[in-house]
Amino acid sequence: MQQPPTLKTSRLLLEPLCIGDAQAIQERFPHWEVVRYLNACVPWPYPDNGALSYLQDHALPAMALGKEWHWTIRLITEPEDVIGCISLMDQDNNRGFWLSPPWQGQGLMGEACEVVDRYWFHTLQRDCMRVPKAAPNEASRRVSQRGGMTLISRSQAEFVSGSFTNEIWEMTREHWLAQRG
Repeated sequence: MQQPPTLKTSRLLLEPLCIGDAQAIQERFPHWEVVRYLNACVPWPYPDNGALSYLQDHALPAMALGKEWHWTIRLITEPEDVIGCISLMDQDNNRGFWLSPPWQGQGLMGEACEVVDRYWFHTLQRDCMRVPKAAPNEASRRVSQRGGMTLISRSQAEFVSGSFTNEIWEMTREHWLAQRG
């Protein structure tokens, strides 16, 4: 399967994930502010080889099969520095992301979501995007709301920091196209 392309926004460079990103991810990812609202399947405390294991055992094989698309998030002004990751997946959770704390609250994730949503709906021609999130994760909720998603259901689920209401947010291709005129 072909590797996903590099994607760009006005401030960001989204590079396809590669094994060489493991060290940077290992440094930026295992922080409570990043992981607390992630699915409980994320090991915590995060193991010393967590990023390398994730890349080798999950992300890169799924990319090779054409079932997932993963990118590192980098500032255009500092293209060597990985500040987060964003992913698309052909499963119940279609989009996931994380951003290192120093770069949160600047609108960067909304920018990254806009370009990967375009990839999902325009390039991959998917009909619907569904994204689960922990209800207390206000920042993630705002990204979904600003992107045009709608809350469609709630249930209980386990996250790294405990049991919370799990919200499912959705956007159809039709709605995505209508938003763009």
